[in-house]
Amino acid sequence: MKAIIPVAGVGSRLRPHTFSHPKVLLNVAGKPIIGHIMDKLIAAGIDEAIVIVGYLGYMVEEWLTKNYSIKFTFVNQPERLGLAHAIWMCRPHIKDDEPLLIILGDTIFEVDLLPVMTSTTSTLGVKEVDDPRRFGVAVTKGGNIQKLVEKPDTPVSNLAIVGLYFLRESGSLFKSIDHLIANEIKTKGEYQLTDALQLMIEGGEKFTVFPVHGWYDCGKPETLLSTNEILLQKGGSTKQYPGCIINEPVFIAPNASLENAIIGPNTTIGEHAVIADAIIKDSIIGNYAKVGHIMLDSSIVGNNAWISGNPHEINIGDYSEIRVR
Repeated sequence: MKAIIPVAGVGSRLRPHTFSHPKVLLNVAGKPIIGHIMDKLIAAGIDEAIVIVGYLGYMVEEWLTKNYSIKFTFVNQPERLGLAHAIWMCRPHIKDDEPLLIILGDTIFEVDLLPVMTSTTSTLGVKEVDDPRRFGVAVTKGGNIQKLVEKPDTPVSNLAIVGLYFLRESGSLFKSIDHLIANEIKTKGEYQLTDALQLMIEGGEKFTVFPVHGWYDCGKPETLLSTNEILLQKGGSTKQYPGCIINEPVFIAPNASLENAIIGPNTTIGEHAVIADAIIKDSIIGNYAKVGHIMLDSSIVGNNAWISGNPHEINIGDYSEIRVR
């Protein structure tokens, strides 16, 4: 079965880190965001992925093809006109009568996909949220979707659509998107996938929902750190380092160098990072970063960054150098 993974966004809320890296390649609990997603998809039987790229897309393509052996097709979306438009660009690679899984590339999820992919109806992943105004939501009755609304100003349901979509047949989806584009029907300035699915429902197609209890946002520094903490609690590294104190859970890359350091809890140390005379907790340290003579808490340090001094919280991008006296 094929999966579509849109990853064309610029990740503006995660700058400065996304100036030099696509958001989906940021490290969370020892691997890039998209690595967590791909592992779930392959375990569920996905053998082909259509990846929609844009900003720094070549880096996504290089990483995926280096680390996974399934078939990839990369579709470039140079102008971001909405999620429905992104999906529409994949049409040449999908047959109308084949099932399709769509999964957004900026969230990590915990759900058993096998029952989803064998569903006899199209179905959407949902999760109850406190503030549904930030999401597309599903209004249901008897387990069936009656209506979908994109980011409602007045809440009509607390079932947020979390970015997992299974379509029994792809043809009707693309016909609905054709209608949106031909008639320039936009919501909040973009062609919305929610609107295309709503047209399918109005046309008589049955949609159900399935619960997604584990849904971890990676869109902002604070949620990236929160997701890092949650995933580390599900299993980090346990190696000990002479002269260091390791407070689990942590992930420390095997080739990282630690000297006279206290690491953790809830901390990821990237490949070839060098940590000396430092205390680091609740943080993510990038590949090849150097951190010394400092205490960090709730911090993100980019790849190849170098920091020393005595601040307690920091958020610096790749190749930065900061010294605090």
